[in-house]
Amino acid sequence: MNNQNTQYINARRNDVLEVTDILAEVYAALSEKGYNPVSQIVGYVMSGDPTYITSYRNARSLIMKAERDEIIEVLLENYIETRLK
Repeated sequence: MNNQNTQYINARRNDVLEVTDILAEVYAALSEKGYNPVSQIVGYVMSGDPTYITSYRNARSLIMKAERDEIIEVLLENYIETRLK
């Protein structure tokens, strides 16, 4: 292995729709329960602790189906597409 070269992570484009759907469902569940969905999702992504996400509407189980790095990737891609282009 040559450590002098940049390593690439292949984005799995077929997962993007699934992750966006998961985020939409989790966001809705958190909102309905009166939580600040952005803060709760950030807490989950940063810590990996699923208790940041309510179990209401199966949101906790749903968010655990997506890898945290995939969640960050989708959010960053969306930010770049909507804010920087």
